[in-house]
Amino acid sequence: MPNNKSKPGPSRMSVYLYIPNIIASTFGAVLDMVTDRISTACLLVILSQVYRPSLVFLSLLALDIASHWLQMYSSFLVGKASHKDVRDSSNWLFKLYYGNRMFMGYCSVACEVLYIALFLISSKHTENLMDVVVTTLKQGSPLSLLVAISLLGCSIKQVINIIQMKTAADACVLYDTEKKQKR
Repeated sequence: MPNNKSKPGPSRMSVYLYIPNIIASTFGAVLDMVTDRISTACLLVILSQVYRPSLVFLSLLALDIASHWLQMYSSFLVGKASHKDVRDSSNWLFKLYYGNRMFMGYCSVACEVLYIALFLISSKHTENLMDVVVTTLKQGSPLSLLVAISLLGCSIKQVINIIQMKTAADACVLYDTEKKQKR
């Protein structure tokens, strides 16, 4: 007759008890990356439907996903604990971004604020992006200041995404080269 008693196994903690510990965990890091990419993707897809040329926002989406995917994967390949570990990078801006949480926070939040502001100031379904940005900046209002500050941080973030993508791609190529040499 089969034994119906449950066998002792690893204790399972309720996900609700786990929530406070998420930030310092691997699961938390992955969850953070996934939610950031999804929320940014949603904003950029919406903006691509509101403004012309829509390719601007779709290109930003591709850059965001590609640079973060390559960074995560290259970090995994070389055994780093975090994709934010850039001590071995030679690029000063890249080191500044990941080494200074305030600067990284400014750039990241600036992107999201800019995307939300662009959505909120759109009044027609097919507006020209440059016309809206230039008109908003010329107004001299608090919104103009917000857009200007956000535009600067967002622009820096896109440069960092390009650096991140190149650095991570180089790391993947170096990994493959070293792997082939060991054979």
